[in-house]
Amino acid sequence: MKILFFNDFKLGILKGDHVVDISPLVSDIPHIGPHDLINGLIERFENYRSKIELFVKNQNGVPVDSVRIRPPLPKPGHIDCMAVNYMEDGTRSAPAPINAFQKAPGSIIGHGDTMVLPDVPATIFEGEAEVALVIGKRAKNVTAKDAMSYVFGYVNFVDGSARGLGPEGNVFFQMKSRDTFAPIGPYIVTADEIPDPQKLQIRLWNNGQLMQNFNTDDMAHKIPRCIEWVTSIHTLEPGDILATGTNHRGLNPFMDGDLIEIETEGLGRLAFKVRDDLKRTWARQTRLQRELAKEPGVHTPQLSGKYSAAK
Repeated sequence: MKILFFNDFKLGILKGDHVVDISPLVSDIPHIGPHDLINGLIERFENYRSKIELFVKNQNGVPVDSVRIRPPLPKPGHIDCMAVNYMEDGTRSAPAPINAFQKAPGSIIGHGDTMVLPDVPATIFEGEAEVALVIGKRAKNVTAKDAMSYVFGYVNFVDGSARGLGPEGNVFFQMKSRDTFAPIGPYIVTADEIPDPQKLQIRLWNNGQLMQNFNTDDMAHKIPRCIEWVTSIHTLEPGDILATGTNHRGLNPFMDGDLIEIETEGLGRLAFKVRDDLKRTWARQTRLQRELAKEPGVHTPQLSGKYSAAK
């Protein structure tokens, strides 16, 4: 099942290229906003699933391209993101120590929305293509062998980053938790539709050019271990997000006017725009392209605009 919000946060189910409004079926779930509604549905899903499926079967819905798609999780309680969690196509000799960071709930945007680059002296702005888990039930001190039973579904996720902000050692919060720096969507896909989440191809395009193209089988710490480790630190609740990391070799600068698209097998395609009122520019290079060209540094230097050393 593919679950999404649309227009003025009506809750819908994708049926082919149409979306069926199921708001009347879930109106009895206690909520004061769409975030409570989707979290409540996730928590009670087994009580609603059969009647939703029957309702959707008998409805035509409206064309999905005629509606505004909203973030399927508008305000998750937690957004936990695994850090350095890929083997980078075998270029790492060993997994990095397991680690994670949090993004602020206010960083969420959805399909068709805009990531806004702030006026800060970042050396570069990047976005990391990832698959994120949606938690289905309260999870505390979960063992790896039981972990997958806590996954409600999956969603495309982009981890926006403002790199190079100082002081050194004090970076993750100001790098990761900016407003608009967590695009997700276009919908949640329930876990039963994804037979093997450790074998999904993830692709990211910048203005139609393929930049990231990797498989979740390259993940260093697999999904059960990620859930086990995070829930040993704090409790996850229904509707929380656990993003599983990225292969960094295809990371590339995000700039004003860019159209970013991410597609993970089975999860649809999420598209969003980038806006930078300062109109800063960088060379169109991935980290891998810089490495192959034997150019110094991981990131391509800023070419023009405020904070550019070249101005």
